[in-house]
Amino acid sequence: MKRIPEPELMEDEDQVRAYAGADFADAHRNFITLFQATFGQKDLCGYVLDLGCGHGDITMRFARAYPKCIVHGIDGSEAMIRCGKGILKEAHDIQDRVVLIRGMLSASVLPYRKYDIVISNSLIHHLAMPHTLYQCIERYAVSGAPVFIMDLRRPQSTGEADSLVQTYAAHEPEILKRDFYNSLLAAYTIEEIREQLQGTKLAHLSVKAVGDRHIVISGYKV
Repeated sequence: MKRIPEPELMEDEDQVRAYAGADFADAHRNFITLFQATFGQKDLCGYVLDLGCGHGDITMRFARAYPKCIVHGIDGSEAMIRCGKGILKEAHDIQDRVVLIRGMLSASVLPYRKYDIVISNSLIHHLAMPHTLYQCIERYAVSGAPVFIMDLRRPQSTGEADSLVQTYAAHEPEILKRDFYNSLLAAYTIEEIREQLQGTKLAHLSVKAVGDRHIVISGYKV
């Protein structure tokens, strides 16, 4: 099935409210679990960069999972960052270790020149030019930094996409079901991502299918 792009930024307030109120707990816990299975559950410390953080749910979960880390999340959507900052005000246990930043990957100046760990969830399928993400990782990750990227995997048909929506979002608002369907159609395949990585300094990273709808890109930056 041919890829059908969707907008890069989620700026609609109704979308943001629906997304922030949706039950992504299992998926976001799974992101942390898979990261821990890849890189370990303890002893990681330093500065973490979360690219395309949305309203910061994974950013905050990561800070709780790794209490020796300071986590900076960046997203291009002002509405998402504003929502995340509102949630962070009540997160007293991690307020001093999480910073949410509004900015575009290709144009922003981040608080630190280099980060010890780089993560990203559900960003690639929004990007018409995924190399923007890879170049950002090359620029900001220190040599040897753990890199962990998770995203949707494009199904083989619209019928399969419909089935995934019914399986994982049947009880969510219509706006979320629509966005999930569109995101599935906008996602890249494993082969496309491997091709994108060729010629970059990240070409050695592992790219594999996880479950019935995700891809994980992981490894250490050289």
